[in-house]
Amino acid sequence: MRLEDVQAAPDSRGIPLDEVGVEGLRYPVLVADGQGAKRETVATVAMSVSLGPEVRGAHLSRFIEVLHGARDQLSPQNVTSIADDLRQHMGTASAYVQMSFPYFLEREAPVTRARAFIEYTCAVAASSGPEGASMVLSADVPVTSVCPCSKAISDRGAHNQRGHITIDVKPAEHPTDLWFDELIGIAEAAASSPVYALLKRPDERHVTMAGYDNPVFVEDMVRNVAQVLAASGRIRLYRVRAVNDESIHNHQAYAAVSWTAPTGRA
Repeated sequence: MRLEDVQAAPDSRGIPLDEVGVEGLRYPVLVADGQGAKRETVATVAMSVSLGPEVRGAHLSRFIEVLHGARDQLSPQNVTSIADDLRQHMGTASAYVQMSFPYFLEREAPVTRARAFIEYTCAVAASSGPEGASMVLSADVPVTSVCPCSKAISDRGAHNQRGHITIDVKPAEHPTDLWFDELIGIAEAAASSPVYALLKRPDERHVTMAGYDNPVFVEDMVRNVAQVLAASGRIRLYRVRAVNDESIHNHQAYAAVSWTAPTGRA
């Protein structure tokens, strides 16, 4: 029996739609990491396509078909192909895919080399259209910072706080080798110290003293990250934001900066 395809019926109102799709979908995916492995995680997914004025609706089942076919391929070399496949599969002018997920890296403690996983919140957004494909990578990185002002004015010690550095970048070229691991490393190097899941006593001593020797404001962290990103030559635009949960104040401190490469450079 042939079933009627109501969504593909013509529409007479003459109004094109910028986005039609699905969002809030949680789906298991395999994400490549810089340590030569693929990590299984659960992504929260949004997918959309543009819709011509003559078409009443989009076939939502096709979004899931494309996602399922690409669930084990999330890497810097092929993430934009998901948006390309979606656009071609749906027969539309443009397509967009966004995924956010916990991203785990196995890290060593600085002295004992004890190993444990650290969780980072990461996201990738890919778009495909008549002018080609592009993507934006995002990484939210927990860090520790020691207050330079507190250190300078105190006879003993200095207050420190947990914070987060969030980096959003649009690579200059596709495919690209830029991935979350590199962004995480840049963010951690910009702070007083990284955050660790597992520390023995010698590690804790090292981390405490290393942070004390490298005090930074949120302004310093943002500028440290921006300096590295702008000099890389592989980024078309970025936004960096640092937020500290102040340990001796009842507010948060933050700083942010955005940058776009000059025309002709990227």
